[in-house]
Amino acid sequence: MKKILMPVVMVAVLAIIPYVGVEFLKLDYLFGVVIPYTATALFIAGFLYRIADWLIRPVPFRIPTTAGQEKSLDWIKRNRFESPYHAWEAVARVLSEVLLFRSLFRNTRAELHKDASLAYASDKWLWLGGLAFHWSLLVIVLRHTRFFFVMVPGFADFLDHADSFFDVTLPAFYISDALALGAITFLTARRFFDAKVRMISLPTDYFPLFLIGGIVLAGILMRYVVRLNIMPVKDHMLQLMHFGFDPPGQIGTLFYVHLFLISVLLVYFPLSKLMHMGAIFLSPTRNLCNNSREKRHVNPWNSDIRFRTYSEYEDEFREKMKKAGLPVEKQ
Repeated sequence: MKKILMPVVMVAVLAIIPYVGVEFLKLDYLFGVVIPYTATALFIAGFLYRIADWLIRPVPFRIPTTAGQEKSLDWIKRNRFESPYHAWEAVARVLSEVLLFRSLFRNTRAELHKDASLAYASDKWLWLGGLAFHWSLLVIVLRHTRFFFVMVPGFADFLDHADSFFDVTLPAFYISDALALGAITFLTARRFFDAKVRMISLPTDYFPLFLIGGIVLAGILMRYVVRLNIMPVKDHMLQLMHFGFDPPGQIGTLFYVHLFLISVLLVYFPLSKLMHMGAIFLSPTRNLCNNSREKRHVNPWNSDIRFRTYSEYEDEFREKMKKAGLPVEKQ
């Protein structure tokens, strides 16, 4: 239980800090301007540092993960995406991982039965939960771009209408909000109720789930319960986008809770497992082609080797070879 209680308490404390700071200490400027700017700068610097650090790491071997026939003889049918040979095939495989979680779709679950038999079964629920979690968050982030532009971008307007397609509440109910909360609940419950996953889970696995859940929950409360006036919010976001340092207007305290939790997520992002968002594009098991038969992969760790012909070798050791009784081509 400590693995779960600790992240829950941490997120609760993080939510209380801006509430007390704004509601009682009137620290609107700190939580509305200083902290968001600082968090964004740390996020960008940390993200770029991690990516640059990975880019300079040498890849000693060509190690693409393959699950199909590689390119061989012409009459042998090959699998283009399970064993990519061309660069565009490797790009397509990476995009299928990023957009559709292709490997997770093929994931299997192992269970040990009472008769000591080991059974394997498909585990599509994890794939569906992960897909709903990531896609719903992406839609929510793209919808929020309306706050950062004077004129609402066309794609943001389209997503807003598509996301509120059912139009069953006032204000309109967003499908992505429900999917995000449902996916977070499912992924958390899976870690808690599955004994195997619970055993290997750490507090750092629960913390981002609860933190993102707190951000989504605060956003839902602002939309459906507290009903904040979004015009001061948009004015403040436009000011931040234009690097303004004017004090924020009259905005509800819950907005500062929402913004502070987002700032914490930005600072935490480069230090955590969430960096898989950028690492997936740099993984040699995914982005390399399986063409080692046709193209030699040079290990960047190896120092340059000077090759000598036999005649050069004999010129250097001819006298020693004669003394040892070894045949030489030149006398």
